[in-house]
Amino acid sequence: MSHSTATRTPSTTPAPTTVNAPPLDDRPLTITPTGSALGTVVHGIDLTQPLSAAHYQQLNRAWLEHHVLIFKAQRLTDDQLLDFMTCFGDVFHPPGHIPVLATNEQGFTPDIVKVSNVKGGYTGNGELSAHVDHQWTPRPSRASALYARQIPSSGGDTHWYNLNLAWEHLDPATQRAIDGLSLITYNPFVNRDSSRPSYREPGNPPKGEAHPHPLVTTHAESGNRLLFLGEATEVDIPELYYEQGKALVETLRAHLYTPAHRYEHRWEVGDVVLWDNRATAHYRSAFDENEIRDMRRVSLAGGRPL
Repeated sequence: MSHSTATRTPSTTPAPTTVNAPPLDDRPLTITPTGSALGTVVHGIDLTQPLSAAHYQQLNRAWLEHHVLIFKAQRLTDDQLLDFMTCFGDVFHPPGHIPVLATNEQGFTPDIVKVSNVKGGYTGNGELSAHVDHQWTPRPSRASALYARQIPSSGGDTHWYNLNLAWEHLDPATQRAIDGLSLITYNPFVNRDSSRPSYREPGNPPKGEAHPHPLVTTHAESGNRLLFLGEATEVDIPELYYEQGKALVETLRAHLYTPAHRYEHRWEVGDVVLWDNRATAHYRSAFDENEIRDMRRVSLAGGRPL
């Protein structure tokens, strides 16, 4: 019996080729502080390009020191903004039953929020009192960024407040008195009644869940102490009687929200501002309803305030 032997044909599949990515730009960035209580302008970076490790480290150091990073003259798509932000962490998503800005009826919150007074946008054109984003959730966001696509001719400015300086500028007796107290910030997307007070009154039952956080927190990375208090959102200090808690909150708010702790940002198209939501509160001025202010916001997941 004869056996035939198959002849192997040499493979004609070409060997894989290696494509080298272009080198990342590692030239040191120029960091220029605003001269105010917080904030610094970052020069020499194009946010459409991948972020090098050296630039990430330089930005993170500046962010922890100045709390607000300002990037000028950027031209970003939504995806590019998201790519840049996720270099610093995961996108913030609240529990589905706890609404925040842009949460729909099914409990879904998009990665990119349209902060705009045009159709499909959020926040309108009115004044927004100073607040810490997502402070009423179990784990507020650690950071947010806004990208300016279109701005009004006047108004719509954003002010950031330095919560660490506010703590440091308190007298030692007040620091000792408030350290260890907790604060409940009630959800403004549940308590939509504009007549509700900024400190919860006895017999006025809160709506939604209550998630107490320390009134004075410690920054997880820098170790700085922070006065973790918004300007006007309904709050409550559970350890204190109503009159005592209300008077304390009014005093602390009057102390915190002053020019000594503030940076005022006048927006230009192409600005990207990244802020540390653990260390700052922010405010927006009103603007003409007949003009357009069109922004995009991305927030990053945070931990439980300590």
